[in-house]
Amino acid sequence: MTAALKAFDLREAASPEEAAQLHAAALDARYKDDAALDILDAAINREFKGEIALVSSFGAESAVLLHLAAQVAPDVPVLFIDTGKHFAQTPIYRRQLAKSLGLTNVQDIKPSAEELSAEDPNGDLWKRDTDACCTLRKVRPLDGALKNYAAWITGRKQFHGGARVTLPTFEFKGDHFKVNPIVRWDRDDIETYFARHDLPKHPLVEQGFASIGCWPCTHPVASGEDTRSGRWRGQSKTECGIHTMR
Repeated sequence: MTAALKAFDLREAASPEEAAQLHAAALDARYKDDAALDILDAAINREFKGEIALVSSFGAESAVLLHLAAQVAPDVPVLFIDTGKHFAQTPIYRRQLAKSLGLTNVQDIKPSAEELSAEDPNGDLWKRDTDACCTLRKVRPLDGALKNYAAWITGRKQFHGGARVTLPTFEFKGDHFKVNPIVRWDRDDIETYFARHDLPKHPLVEQGFASIGCWPCTHPVASGEDTRSGRWRGQSKTECGIHTMR
């Protein structure tokens, strides 16, 4: 049992997982109407103190959540999954943004070299099986990195559509609590925050990329399309698996 559950009343729960679900629901009810900064402060400094990390793609909208987190705890662990398939601009943006925001604990999480050699020796697994590629390059590496934490912070938002439209502020899935501080922000909220704080955008945003992942599976988005419609275009796939599987 993590410290996050030690003070929680487990008498009504049938199992540790149910207890965690109840705890997440209680946290959501308590904090869901709070400002994003307050949600982050509660998650990082009280509810999951010393047990939480922020996972960021350093993509199109990432600077907003990272800027907020830097105000609360610039030393919060920030996990960046370096898949080896990012656009060349992304790791450069990751370094520049982390430095400008004063984030002092950004960690690059990479897939296993042995697993890459065995399962994707030619680097073209994405052509044959995008789910397998995401699992190899994103899901498994993040699973390993998150073993040290009870909770993680995401930048998911309901307006992105798909399975995200009903996301709560706090949830429990797999083995971890998940905190979504800006889940109810819309596109205007994001753009206003970027402008107010003069935050640099990912270089590909100007080229029409609204959601930025690995280069083989990310495309520009046309006017009027959903933010994530450029991801895995032409497939039913809308998530890489780090959220749907855990």
